Amino acid sequence: MTSPHFVPRGQFIEGRWEDAGAGEVKILNPATEEVLTVVPEATVGQTEAALGAARRAFDDGPWPTMPPAERGRLLTRMADALDRRRAEIIELIIAETGCPRRIATPLQVGYPLDVFRDFGERIAPRLELERPMLPHTRDRRSLGQGVVQRQPSGVAALLSAFNFPLGLNIYKAGPALTAGCTAVLKPSPYTPLSALILAEAAEEADLPPGVLNVVVGDVPVGERLTVSPLVDVVSFTGSDAVGRKVYQQAAGGLKRVILELGGKSATIIAEDADLPRAASSILTAMTLHAGQGCDLLTRTFVHRSRFDELLGIVRGALADVVIGDPRDQATTLGPLMSAGQRDRVESYVELGRSEGATVAAGGRRPTSPDRGFFYEPTLFTDATNNMRIAREEIFGPVAVMMAFETEDEAVALANDSEYGLGGAVWAHDPARAYRIASRLRTGYVLVNGGGSPLSPFGPFGGLKASGIGREWGESGVAEFLEDKSIVWSVVGG
Repeated sequence: MTSPHFVPRGQFIEGRWEDAGAGEVKILNPATEEVLTVVPEATVGQTEAALGAARRAFDDGPWPTMPPAERGRLLTRMADALDRRRAEIIELIIAETGCPRRIATPLQVGYPLDVFRDFGERIAPRLELERPMLPHTRDRRSLGQGVVQRQPSGVAALLSAFNFPLGLNIYKAGPALTAGCTAVLKPSPYTPLSALILAEAAEEADLPPGVLNVVVGDVPVGERLTVSPLVDVVSFTGSDAVGRKVYQQAAGGLKRVILELGGKSATIIAEDADLPRAASSILTAMTLHAGQGCDLLTRTFVHRSRFDELLGIVRGALADVVIGDPRDQATTLGPLMSAGQRDRVESYVELGRSEGATVAAGGRRPTSPDRGFFYEPTLFTDATNNMRIAREEIFGPVAVMMAFETEDEAVALANDSEYGLGGAVWAHDPARAYRIASRLRTGYVLVNGGGSPLSPFGPFGGLKASGIGREWGESGVAEFLEDKSIVWSVVGG
């Protein structure tokens, strides 16, 4: 069962809870396949009520015109409320997602809570909402005749994915609320519990009614949010296939759209790289939350002269992976989110074999545990960059390792992808590594390991099929702001 201190209370609409719904959403523990709890599913009427509440809170409420520092104080109170429940949230995330404790504690919970606090304590008080226009170079008389205001965009529909639920909810709600928008948040129906805790924190912090609303549901609820004329901004995290549908649905209302989608990120390992350290990025791609991360580095290009050596290091590391109970601190690989997700991974492994690639490690379900949606970390060699296992996002513990001869070839192979989210470069010469990194068409690149996790001060997002727009930090807040020019005449009216 879920934590004894947390009972799902239904939909959070205009500061109130509604426990009746259209049906029930069963929340499974992916490590045991047992039902954790059930959550009411939002009705059409409840979804419309949440949208109306957000619209009224934006059009008539104090939130959009509230000084940013005051909004920051309320968001900090939310952060305090979440911090007080940190231990409970960790246990909830482990049960809800199957993510091992050693990953869930810092990355599923600790880092997102720090990011949320950063919005309230650092970003909101420093948010600059008005600046003077610079004079035109040919007409100095225009000095002082105008300002540029930055105003909140309006009502935001926030749709998040299942893999890092608390973080994804925070990375959307945090910047939207900081900017002065009001929001309707729809978490994944697989992992809605942390979103409901976020709503409870908003309630405890006394956010004005309607500023943050949370509804639980699947496709019908999401579609209503993206097409509603009451919505000004849509922010979605998920697969590129669903992202395209969201983009099309929002286009009817010419809404601003922020998409954080899939990836097939590449690592380039030069001949002079520190292989034991570089091997860690390959291991992480296959084991971090069972490979269920959009930016994980699932393609590795290593100089041919070091290929066999690197393969030996990676296979040795994979032999030490501990598959098991995610509550155990010793576990390094937990289950996939669902039976369907495991079936998808299995189908790609069989596809890779049929394409002619070699399974160098893994490639099957483990014999233990005998319950749960587990799959061994799987490494392919003898692959080419045009194989589907090297081009399509699998979203599981599967990676592909290929060789290159020259730097130009490595860059071309890395960029030869529909996606452009993350990347990594390993080379002894930092100047060379930086040069290679600058040539990669991705939203971010880690050089010789970079920082882990990524800094909330930097933007997160991708190119091509990896998405539109940026999240995190000031860049994330800017996605929910509109620039307005106000210009006046030097001659009185």
